[in-house]
Amino acid sequence: MSKYDPLWKWIQNNGTDKFSLTYAEIEEIAGLTIDHSFLTYKKELTEYGYKVEKISMKEQEVIFEKIAGTGNRDYQEG
Repeated sequence: MSKYDPLWKWIQNNGTDKFSLTYAEIEEIAGLTIDHSFLTYKKELTEYGYKVEKISMKEQEVIFEKIAGTGNRDYQEG
């Protein structure tokens, strides 16, 4: 189980093709402070049918995008 699982599940349930979240929103959803480890953990998001499109340090936001061809399939294991 990843420390970012609550965020990944929220993103998967959101269902939007492309959207952004501020660092503050991510911290609220995940229940922890976003830090440098996010760069490593973001790879887990593909298991949920999404990817991190862009991280803006200046705007303090992250843009997420649904992976093409994933449709409504459930990528969560278990």
